[in-house]
Amino acid sequence: MLRQYLPILIFLSLATILGVVLFTVGWVLGPRRPNAEKLSPYECGFEAFEDSRMRFDVRYYLVAIIFIVFDLEIAFFFPWAVSLQITGTFGLLSMLIFALVLVVALAYDYKKGALEWD
Repeated sequence: MLRQYLPILIFLSLATILGVVLFTVGWVLGPRRPNAEKLSPYECGFEAFEDSRMRFDVRYYLVAIIFIVFDLEIAFFFPWAVSLQITGTFGLLSMLIFALVLVVALAYDYKKGALEWD
């Protein structure tokens, strides 16, 4: 029984050792030239301001919606395509409804101008 898990244990051990070695080599040999520009806080595409409750442009959120739409689309379409023979007509109709919801979300983003880069 334990012999079945030996390849997994070897793989995890090699991955851990390789990760630690590569991290250590990068840390030892990497350049260290800190300056004020590199050490300044930067997040979400905006420079840090004094007030943390500032208003963001709505296009920022619309781009996030587009990312989620396409990320979910890929995450659900691949397993569906692999198991299409098993799910049959019910699976096909379910995915068509799901795709319709994604198209509505994309149309909403297009209408709001999120796809236009100014």
